[in-house]
Amino acid sequence: MKLNSSVVSHLALMVCGDGKYKDIFPYRSSSYLTEFFRNLDLDYVHDGSTRRFWVQSVLDEINRKDNKTNENIPSPEIKKVIEQLLHPSIFITDNPSLDREKAIEMMNELLKSENLIVKIDTSTGIPKLTENLGEFISTAIRERKAQRTIIFCPEIFKIPEETIDLNLVAVMMPFSRDFNEVYSAIKESCRSVGVSCQRVDDIWKNSTIIQDIFELIYTSSIVIADLSGKNPNVFYEIGIAHTLGKAVIPVVQNFDDVPFDLRHHRALTYLNNNEGRNNLQKALEKRLISLINNR
Repeated sequence: MKLNSSVVSHLALMVCGDGKYKDIFPYRSSSYLTEFFRNLDLDYVHDGSTRRFWVQSVLDEINRKDNKTNENIPSPEIKKVIEQLLHPSIFITDNPSLDREKAIEMMNELLKSENLIVKIDTSTGIPKLTENLGEFISTAIRERKAQRTIIFCPEIFKIPEETIDLNLVAVMMPFSRDFNEVYSAIKESCRSVGVSCQRVDDIWKNSTIIQDIFELIYTSSIVIADLSGKNPNVFYEIGIAHTLGKAVIPVVQNFDDVPFDLRHHRALTYLNNNEGRNNLQKALEKRLISLINNR
């Protein structure tokens, strides 16, 4: 895609640190403009002309290039420029007025008309330019392009900032000592196929447990849910997982515990003894490998 010319003009001002972007983005003199592009492996040298017009001519040139990997994202060179403008290292200066949070806000406001957004990795602070079409978090669907995409905004939960972890399995089961050895078998099955698993009592990020549960399901790629004992909390959590499009593996000790609305889903049955848990572990390994191989 090609950015609108007015968007390119604003990007040029951001690069220069001029106009309404002054003191939000760093000011760059001629030599620092050259350095900015060279740091991106772009061999442009400021020719002494008016800074803003020169930068715009450079951006116009790289904006005409194609993105061969994603037609909904501008050229790799323009993408580099946008991400570098918001890189945390750029804001480590002696100028206390520079405001990275404001810079991110202004950049995303500018890119809104292009259906683009810059997302910031919460652990590293590194920016990434991506399509602003909502984040695809479902993992049970293989042919995503064939699906209708929707954007939802829940009132009860907060959307986590973390991204989906393809190596994370969420485990939903009753909180009872009777299930501790079952959980151990599940953890071993996950470990043996190279993924990790968590139960909500393994984490404490939020003041309410239901938010931790939602975040665990949201960020996982697979959910293992034990329906034994007809636990209403587990049923509620399965509903969340199905709504988010997660791959769910139901397990149960007695198939009579599976409610009518879930009986069309195949469940792994097991006995809660040493032999039964060993059989469950092996069955889970096969199912996990199948889901992982079909991503």
